[in-house]
Amino acid sequence: MFGKTVSAKAADVEKKWVVIDANGLVVGRLATLIALRLRGKHKPSFTPHVDDGDNIIVVNAEKVVLTGRKRDQKVYYHYTGYQGGIKERTAKFILEGRFPERVVEKAVERMLPRGPLGRRQLGNLRVYKGSEHPHAAQNPVALDVASLNRKNARLA
Repeated sequence: MFGKTVSAKAADVEKKWVVIDANGLVVGRLATLIALRLRGKHKPSFTPHVDDGDNIIVVNAEKVVLTGRKRDQKVYYHYTGYQGGIKERTAKFILEGRFPERVVEKAVERMLPRGPLGRRQLGNLRVYKGSEHPHAAQNPVALDVASLNRKNARLA
């Protein structure tokens, strides 16, 4: 009468390669979609304790959009390890700096579960600041995030 619940094994998992152009996309909406795909929750074979998500390549990470006044007001903190050593940087400072892809990486990292499995899933994410990426041999499929919902993209 009912189908059996299938629990995916690590050997049975088929990982696809997906490329996303982040040009003009809203950071939070992009990150939720990436986190969902990294975990594998878009597949009917989703198993919570198995890494069955896709490999995701994000290009043009420096062209993402933060809504409202977050570009100037959002602050990223990190601790140096010394007393009173809390440092802060704004999103604008990071996006205009050497590694603007860290804004997307941090947003996705904080949406994944903490622990060994979450770290492994985060390893399937590759973010690049230009439009070039070295993964052409994997034949990644392009995913148009802007067409999924009209709120996903903003004109800068």
